[in-house]
Amino acid sequence: MTTYETISNFSQMTGLLYFFGMFVAVLIYALWPRNKKKFDEASTIPLRED
Repeated sequence: MTTYETISNFSQMTGLLYFFGMFVAVLIYALWPRNKKKFDEASTIPLRED
């Protein structure tokens, strides 16, 4: 028989793993060498006087 605690523990663990996976994916995207030029250009936008 499935109890509330079992379902709660399963959903908490699934949510934790999902958000940890998303954090790792964003971290990899931000630190990927191919994206360096894009982020360097974006970091100078506030300093431009267009």
